[in-house]
Amino acid sequence: MIRILLADDHRPVRKALRATLEECGGWQVCAEASNGREAVELALQLKPDIAILDLAMPELNGIEATREIKQALPEVDILIFTMYDSQEMVLSAREAGARGLVRKSSNESEILEAIKAILRDKPGDSITSRSPSV
Repeated sequence: MIRILLADDHRPVRKALRATLEECGGWQVCAEASNGREAVELALQLKPDIAILDLAMPELNGIEATREIKQALPEVDILIFTMYDSQEMVLSAREAGARGLVRKSSNESEILEAIKAILRDKPGDSITSRSPSV
């Protein structure tokens, strides 16, 4: 069972993404966080296989949360889920340790493929065609 941590400050976004992910056999959302600080705390406690982090969250943004999670738990893969795709943001995500980036405007199959690419251990394949590569 692949355990996934979701972190986004918008509850409807988390709920929709959770429903999509849990339709995939063998995937379980083990926790949801509404801010970056909570995401780090839950990651440290639950040690998920993958964390899907919104870039713009209160208390601690997705880049800083990625840094903290990767420092403590380097085995946890991080996918940044964002509305933005500037080259600067992509570079910051990569430097922080994110394995991929997917835009919130991506369709369901693109989001699922980004996660599957990370799980197949193919960095770079996890970026949707509408986003620059991490």
